[in-house]
Amino acid sequence: MGKFIQDQILGMKWLNALIGKGLGALGLDIASRLGGSIQFFIYDVIKITILLCLLIFIISYIQSFSPPERSKRILGRFHGIGANIIGALLGTVTPFCSCSSIPIFMGFTSAGLPLGVTFSFLISSPMVDLGSLVLLMSIFGVKIAVAYVVLGLVIAVLGGTLIEKLHMEGYVEDFIRNANSGVNIEAPDLTVKDRVIYAKDQVLSTFKKVFPYILIGVGIGALIHNWIPESWVETVLGSRNPFGVVLATIVGVPMYADIFGTIPVAEALLAKGALLGTILSFMMAVTTLSLPSLIMLRKAVKPKLLGTFIAICTLGIIIVGYGFNAFQYIFI
Repeated sequence: MGKFIQDQILGMKWLNALIGKGLGALGLDIASRLGGSIQFFIYDVIKITILLCLLIFIISYIQSFSPPERSKRILGRFHGIGANIIGALLGTVTPFCSCSSIPIFMGFTSAGLPLGVTFSFLISSPMVDLGSLVLLMSIFGVKIAVAYVVLGLVIAVLGGTLIEKLHMEGYVEDFIRNANSGVNIEAPDLTVKDRVIYAKDQVLSTFKKVFPYILIGVGIGALIHNWIPESWVETVLGSRNPFGVVLATIVGVPMYADIFGTIPVAEALLAKGALLGTILSFMMAVTTLSLPSLIMLRKAVKPKLLGTFIAICTLGIIIVGYGFNAFQYIFI
């Protein structure tokens, strides 16, 4: 039953077979490079889009019960590492894009929440979410998906805790620290219809922002999957290169995509012989340390705090990557 759910429901293998038959009926040889690329592209775009829209709807519906004002109150009840854990967990039910999480981070910080808690939220929000868990399960299996999410949360909690221990509150920009957070408007009660409308609007809004990156990610994945020689990928990102994790992390930072855009690339790299930890480091770097999000974050914090955030995340991602590589035999 578990294999059926992973392959046919989450993985939609039936859809891949159906697309293959359709392309074959049109006279396209799916065993060829071109045919295989087209099949890979159509299948992954449709599968990811279906999962994306379904998951955003469900998560947004759940989110409608906990607006930012309520989240502030919840976080304010906790202290110490427990607060960091709650902050990281809260990040799992927020938007998928790192740039979308920064305004919420700024609001939490302005409200006077501990800096470590807000950074735990900021790290986990783009790196780990319910959508990534389901999509990772559909491609890599349950063990890899759960391990990725757990370690992502660990990075978020430890990163936020370390920033708090360094007492870097003075490195938040003045307009954030001095914002008037005394007004705390209670969100009105919503009907079921209101929540459905809100969730539908979130689906449309997020889809418009994310879909171009899905097309780019799947296109790159199709290119890697069918055109780039396996020996090339193994040489650069395989076990023969001890610096593969570091390289993948550095390459991922200037890129901008969410988890839905990076997973097709990761899927193709894994099929070509790249090590699991190296791939996951690339995914974490792209989603957490994208250049546009760092530029936005610089508007809220001073260079020293921004550099500390980047250093902590980078070190954590590299450690996770080498750890996954060392124990890859357990997951694959």
